[in-house]
Amino acid sequence: MRNEGETPVFRYAHTNIVARDSERLIRFYKEVFHCKSIGETRDLRGPWLDELTGLSGAHITGEHLCLPGYGDDHPTLEIFSYDDMAERGERRVNSCGLAHLAFEVDDVEETLDRVLKAGGCQVGRVVAAEYPGRRAVFVYAGDPEGNIIELQSWRKTDTK
Repeated sequence: MRNEGETPVFRYAHTNIVARDSERLIRFYKEVFHCKSIGETRDLRGPWLDELTGLSGAHITGEHLCLPGYGDDHPTLEIFSYDDMAERGERRVNSCGLAHLAFEVDDVEETLDRVLKAGGCQVGRVVAAEYPGRRAVFVYAGDPEGNIIELQSWRKTDTK
């Protein structure tokens, strides 16, 4: 309970990906994007989980990975698998709902190569765009389970 006048706590905590093979996807994000384990693996089940998820007999396994470039414990990418999973339709960049995860990287082409070697795919072409005082390079890719990832790199340009 908050004391009167205290500001409520709001902070981004995590994004969850439900994976057919959570172990493989966890390895992918560690290898390609330098996400780090924070020691929070999950093997969850019980009445409380059934009530939370609205599923009977729910069982979740997976792990929280700290996203690069931030603190040592948040925000995280939570990658889980359920024993019983519903299939999802084709994911596209213009689908409603959460569309993609974006990572800023030093070199888009080099990171795309790492994505491909680690079992991911390329969705679109590598493009460059000019902004006032900056040049950006972008590409959409997919992780091994088809979740869309945006790779982006930003460089200052001469403003003369």
